[in-house]
Amino acid sequence: MKTEDFDYELPENLIAQTPLEKRDASKLLVLDKDTGKVTHHVFTDIVEYLNKGDVLVINDTKVIPARLYGEKEETGAIIELLMLKDTGNDIWECLAKPAKRIKEGTVISFGNGLLKAECVGIREEGIRLMKFFYQGIFYEILDELGEMPLPPYIHEKLEEKNRYQTVYAKNIGSAAAPTAGLHFTEDLLKKIKEKGVIIVPVTLHVGLGTFRPVNVDDVKSHKMHSEFYQMSKETAEILMKAKQEKRPIISVGTTTTRTLESIMSLYGNFKECSGWTDIFIYPGYQFKAIDHLITNFHLPKSTLVMLVSALAGREHILNAYREAIEKEYRFFSFGDSMFIK
Repeated sequence: MKTEDFDYELPENLIAQTPLEKRDASKLLVLDKDTGKVTHHVFTDIVEYLNKGDVLVINDTKVIPARLYGEKEETGAIIELLMLKDTGNDIWECLAKPAKRIKEGTVISFGNGLLKAECVGIREEGIRLMKFFYQGIFYEILDELGEMPLPPYIHEKLEEKNRYQTVYAKNIGSAAAPTAGLHFTEDLLKKIKEKGVIIVPVTLHVGLGTFRPVNVDDVKSHKMHSEFYQMSKETAEILMKAKQEKRPIISVGTTTTRTLESIMSLYGNFKECSGWTDIFIYPGYQFKAIDHLITNFHLPKSTLVMLVSALAGREHILNAYREAIEKEYRFFSFGDSMFIK
């Protein structure tokens, strides 16, 4: 299976640069994974596709302002850090630019010394282990100094930080938003609950995998970076009951999907747990946890296009993407949505 098999041509003007004024005003493409049939809607219509007893699973991770710009103490050179993973003891895996300037012992200062970071380890692909030094509450300092880590294809400045958060964001730790959830509003979630749909959270802190392209020819040679996930006892019990009663489980986003499939692959059921996953889902994978998926439109040749192709079939996905391009859907993080039923 070749990476090229998941490529498609996207006009640059269809890459959404800013969020819509109303979260739930985005377009919704509905794809029948069995037949490949495509229909077109608006996101508020998602309520019509959800039924009493269905379980809707959301990722309640919260994005941190993880992009920092600072200066090397010895030279004053400008350094960018993208904080990816909290490894404990104030040490974070960070993507550094330019990485070649950061050796072990290099100290970077942010906000005139309000926050400092020392390199304590070197990893491949521009990753550095950075130990942070500060006085006060770390996340409050980050709120003051950090920027939202928007993907590199977004060139517009984000006016409101909270537009790169879901309305249900709760557990701090992501380097990127679980973007399929950005379409939901409090009012829409209320309507879904009133219909008898059960909404439950899991947590997956999104890391480098979101930013990292597939740069190998053979799909199976690609290595995923691990990301932290967590499932509560309450969520596990609701999901297990739904499985036993053969009620549909609808995943909001690929991050939620990877969490549910990781847990089911590891334990054979849903249970209270936490850990790290590097699950890579591509065509040929047999889904064990989810029945349907709400998602966005993903980058060509990305692991996310491969995941949705595993669920709905590569041809069905590429045909749906072609139709979305013809109808000028907005793509990627701030773009429109798709429901794979």
